[in-house]
Amino acid sequence: MSKDTILVVGGAGYIGSHMVKMLDEKGYNVIVYDNLSTGFEDLILVDNFIKGDIANTRKLDKVFSENDIDAVMHFAAFTQVGESMKNPQKYYKNNVVNVYKLLNRMLKHDIEYFIFSSSAAVYGEPESIPIREYLPRNPINTYGKTKAMVEDILEDYDRAYDLKYSSLRYFNAAGADESSKIGEKHDPETHLIPLVLKTALNEREKIYIFGTDYKTKDGTCIRDYIHVNDLASAHLKAMERLFEGESSEVFNLGSGKGYSVREIIEKSKQITGIDFEVEEAGRRPGDPPVLIAESKKADMLLGWQRKYSLEDIIRTAWQWHKRNQRS
Repeated sequence: MSKDTILVVGGAGYIGSHMVKMLDEKGYNVIVYDNLSTGFEDLILVDNFIKGDIANTRKLDKVFSENDIDAVMHFAAFTQVGESMKNPQKYYKNNVVNVYKLLNRMLKHDIEYFIFSSSAAVYGEPESIPIREYLPRNPINTYGKTKAMVEDILEDYDRAYDLKYSSLRYFNAAGADESSKIGEKHDPETHLIPLVLKTALNEREKIYIFGTDYKTKDGTCIRDYIHVNDLASAHLKAMERLFEGESSEVFNLGSGKGYSVREIIEKSKQITGIDFEVEEAGRRPGDPPVLIAESKKADMLLGWQRKYSLEDIIRTAWQWHKRNQRS
């Protein structure tokens, strides 16, 4: 088994914590670096945790000097679209400026490999469905713009400094680890599946459907959901591909299937066995009708195979939320 050392920035967050668990199980030495602004220490399942901010370049220098780090994985972005529009300064500082600082520390310490958690938000309202990597990036919110900016920086740093990267543009992460030790935990929670399941647990009075007049099969938005452990496995394969000397690449990560808001709600009712109140409301600004990924590039170049169905996503999420129900 490998003894490479991986620094996981944002490893106390939802996706980062699942990545940490998988890396540890694969035999990597894992260091978690997180300021806990949106992460939770109880999601970290390894011993090597450093509380720190990537804006703190002195602390980063210390971490890189004291550890023989082979690659850095980045999961430390702020991700709320609505907040990014109301407070762009916060997003440009953390999602762009701080990543720039991190990359420069990596260059200083001769660390060659960077795995970047990007987003389908870089596409904005796509020209065609399913979304392919070669489609133009045209983000329509600040969050998406920050991800596109970092991708541009990475492209330039690869050309100028030979910093190799994988940029992984994923769609709707969902589900939880089968162990139920870690799962989706946000404060505040904004994602559909956990909001639906919290409604089933009576932690919310009702679930809202925002927009019922879209040109879709049932009038509600359609999204591509991907299990968090399938995402983690793609990150692992993307990193190992770089270790093998392959070039930097951008990959979409999705299931290739779309499910409407109504379908998610009905499937959740079936799996939980609980009926709950649903209320229809008006559209939210900036919600495209359909977002579905094509992930053939990841399938081909990474040998990536998704293990989890929509039923698995909701089932594992339900197990996690029941275990962590508010008393």
